[in-house]
Amino acid sequence: MNARVDLPPVINEPELLTRLSNSHLDALEEETIFILREVAAAFERPALLFSGGKDSLVMLKCAEKAFGVGRIPYPLLMIDTGHNFPEVTAFRDLRAKELGAELIVRHVEDSMKRGTVRLAHPDEPRNAHQSVTLLEAIDEFRFDALIGGARRDEEKARAKERIFSHRDSFGQWQPKAQRPELWTLFNTRLQPGEHFRVFPISNWTELDVWQYIEREHIALPMLYYAHQRLIVERKGLLVPVTELTPARAGEVVIEKTVRFRTLGDITCTCPVDSTAATAVEIVIETLAADVSERGATRMDDKTSDASMEKRKKDGYF
Repeated sequence: MNARVDLPPVINEPELLTRLSNSHLDALEEETIFILREVAAAFERPALLFSGGKDSLVMLKCAEKAFGVGRIPYPLLMIDTGHNFPEVTAFRDLRAKELGAELIVRHVEDSMKRGTVRLAHPDEPRNAHQSVTLLEAIDEFRFDALIGGARRDEEKARAKERIFSHRDSFGQWQPKAQRPELWTLFNTRLQPGEHFRVFPISNWTELDVWQYIEREHIALPMLYYAHQRLIVERKGLLVPVTELTPARAGEVVIEKTVRFRTLGDITCTCPVDSTAATAVEIVIETLAADVSERGATRMDDKTSDASMEKRKKDGYF
């Protein structure tokens, strides 16, 4: 009599893809939670940089899982240029309140009043000047670690960054003097005045972020989804027409269905042509994208004098 052989259950293709996707996201989430807990254990005065954007909301979701609602052991820090989208800052305040987290906001405009930030002209974008206000906040609160939502796939300078990225006593990043990170061992020793920038979602991609948003049902500012907006086409970008970014002479203002892949200062952030109205639709759209989100949407990344690597060396996020 033949022995009975139990065959494995048949798994259809969509179910298999879901399992593989969840396994991948589980590994990324586990790594992020581990890093967030390492920061809490290794540093005395850390803070989590929180803008209300999709990457910081994903990181905040992982922090919620790591510590629980109302138990995140470090404050949330936002550097406000004064030119942020109001929908994003309102969402930032709401999310911090829901989690019972301390929210610290410091303003570039206050640095301008102190004279530590001086604009070349009144209409100059303030995005790069956040470095000064950030370093002032670090000095004010004596932060020894700042947790950021930067990812290596965003931009080539960020691809050089370690997860635990050392900053010297001037707040500067030295790309050629980074510490090795072998076998998930992090050297967190500091000299007086130094600090770390920590990037728990370094190994995530834009696609991973949107898959995680869809899986975890993470609420986002609606600007990330398709909506109608007045824009002008300028240097290959769709520039939103606002009080801060008006149409120039000779430009034709049109209304298009767009969404934002990334949200920063209004003066340098552009939407993309899109009808994606859900996280699932954005996942599908992202699979076909052949330009990084910063390359497709950030005006301030188009000039060499404002390069990301130069700004990071000066103390940028």
